[in-house]
Amino acid sequence: MTKTMSVRMDRENYEFLHEIAKEEGTDLSKAVRDTVTRGRILLAVERYKKGEASLGRAAELAGISLGQMMTILTEFGVESRLETEDYLQGLKNLQQAW
Repeated sequence: MTKTMSVRMDRENYEFLHEIAKEEGTDLSKAVRDTVTRGRILLAVERYKKGEASLGRAAELAGISLGQMMTILTEFGVESRLETEDYLQGLKNLQQAW
């Protein structure tokens, strides 16, 4: 289910979003949604990098799967903080799921 909201913002941010929408050939609403999605990912990367979020929590914040989160962290050059025990526990969980 989608929700509708109204947001107040300064002129500079509005013009930025409007320009992004034009560049991508989309409407302003989609540009805002895409920007929020990107912001969620950046927030998750930042928190993981600082040690404020686990890999699972970072994936939740970003709204993506663990695998996607691992790929994004790699793309950002963030080193994994997974310990051997975490990896083995993940394999055990995967075995149980199958």
